[in-house]
Amino acid sequence: MADVAERAGVSTMTVSRALKKGGPISDETRRRIMAAVDELGYVLDQTAGTLSSKRSGFVATLIPSINNSNFSDTVRGVSEAIEGSGLQLLLGRTDYLVEKEETLLESMLTRRPEGIILTGGSHSPRSRRLLESVGIPVIETWDLPQEPVEHVVGFSNAAAIRALVHDLYVRGYRNIGFIGGTSNRDTRGADRRVGYSQAIAELQLGPSRIISFGSPPISMEQGGEAIVQLVEQWPEVDAAICVSDLSAFGALMECHRRGWAVPGRIAIAGFGDFEVSRCAHPRLTTVSVDAFEIGRTAGRLLLRAIEARREGQRIAPETHEMPFRVIQREST
Repeated sequence: MADVAERAGVSTMTVSRALKKGGPISDETRRRIMAAVDELGYVLDQTAGTLSSKRSGFVATLIPSINNSNFSDTVRGVSEAIEGSGLQLLLGRTDYLVEKEETLLESMLTRRPEGIILTGGSHSPRSRRLLESVGIPVIETWDLPQEPVEHVVGFSNAAAIRALVHDLYVRGYRNIGFIGGTSNRDTRGADRRVGYSQAIAELQLGPSRIISFGSPPISMEQGGEAIVQLVEQWPEVDAAICVSDLSAFGALMECHRRGWAVPGRIAIAGFGDFEVSRCAHPRLTTVSVDAFEIGRTAGRLLLRAIEARREGQRIAPETHEMPFRVIQREST
């Protein structure tokens, strides 16, 4: 608060009044103070008066969705890792929106978690300032950001889809399409689209065949509608890669309804190795990532970083690249 006061040219008491949003100060002074707050990434510590030890006893985890089994497994892995440590887990859902992530971060950070685990490496400028200035361990998961905030436990979504395209190529497929969302709201899905385009270029398979359909995350129903668009636009297509197993399952069911043999007329592959991919008929080819292990690895790393911080130290940033593998099944 003293840093904010110095930047804005006011007293700390004036800063306190501004942040409580009810103090008797001018609009111009309040504007200067809030500009300094934004520039410095300052978050009001609501526990400062009572929590002298700075041990709040909880860690925060942000995931895009709570009904996606992969992210649920990641949270389960984090929970197992911190069990017995005395720390509790505070969970937030971003709905794949960087704006919502920013709001959740600011709200959570006022309570001073001892560490935070995020999904993905794409954040708003303000979120990044908050994360870099708050002084607690930060771990980004499910991605390999080029400029990580601090620690990373993830993998390259682009590389995973490149591997899937190459695998289909080896199996004889040449007219391969991709089904994804209409926006980059799901940055990991956007990276998978990039990986698809890179592989198509590497293998010299001509122009990309991409159907952008629905707002991420794409549902089963949208996957069904998208596979029809793909075939209508490129009748020669012989394989379709879907951004997730859910959309792939929807595409598979639509093929059944239309009498399109899978893989006789068109092969279908997904991403995530969800239970639905293993129970479909035919079973879906997919990319498998150990979501539980991502969470457990992140949780263990967070515990080490928190313990070091409690002792007045800081461990060097670490990047743990997690493995993925293409699982070939009957759909291709």
